[in-house]
Amino acid sequence: MIYHLLFTFYYCMYKNFIIALIFLMIGYQPLIHGQDIDSVDVKKEYKAVEIIGIAVPAAMIAYGLISLDDNEIRKIDFNVRNSLENNNRFMNVEIDDYLQYAPLIAAYTMKFCKVKSAHNLLDMTIFYGLSNIITAGVVQGTKRIIERERPDYSDKLSFPSGHTSTAFVAAEFLYQEYKDKSIWIGIGGYSLATFVGIARIYENRHWVSDVVAGAGIGILSTKAVYWAYPHLLRLIGKNEQDLNTYIYPGYSNGNLTIALSHRF
Repeated sequence: MIYHLLFTFYYCMYKNFIIALIFLMIGYQPLIHGQDIDSVDVKKEYKAVEIIGIAVPAAMIAYGLISLDDNEIRKIDFNVRNSLENNNRFMNVEIDDYLQYAPLIAAYTMKFCKVKSAHNLLDMTIFYGLSNIITAGVVQGTKRIIERERPDYSDKLSFPSGHTSTAFVAAEFLYQEYKDKSIWIGIGGYSLATFVGIARIYENRHWVSDVVAGAGIGILSTKAVYWAYPHLLRLIGKNEQDLNTYIYPGYSNGNLTIALSHRF
């Protein structure tokens, strides 16, 4: 009885938070990027893309939350797990411990190679750090509230998948910084993150719904940080163009260098 009351309270609070976040992010998107959109058609198309980008991870989180009850979605978890066990498909991949950071490494490597990103190095680092702080707080808090047992019965910290959420934070971070360069950069990052989620299932460490929810949390947390940052700057009377201090990575004669530039 107590479990169901706690779950109902947590689910309602979490659902309302996601709905509020979606409406805020959709409503303020033109302000976020400092764009003066005169064309109604362009504005509608722009918002449609943003709505999809937010609705998808929100739906993934909702999928995971629904699976916490005994229903058809939860049966998918057991069916996949039983199928892997019956066909001896479980494996110890291990590479997922490192691959979860691959999109992050790719983002900084391109920055190091002077591929133009959406933000300077300092801002990128702030975005990634804040995204992980939010994601870790949500994931670890949820794990301890829900206490779902892992499919391998090792502990009760299965929901949601931490590895998957970390991987999708990195993937969304990579996409946000280089989406104007090529769509394939984002696709590559999300492919690596998806592999991490699949690996967690094949290692018998997570249910399918754990992975789906973890991915949604990672994506939505990162989007929230990118949404909030310009507003925080505006609160202190600045915008992204007003920042006077920049950090640039460099490479010369076999040496890694970091240049600090401040405009007085």
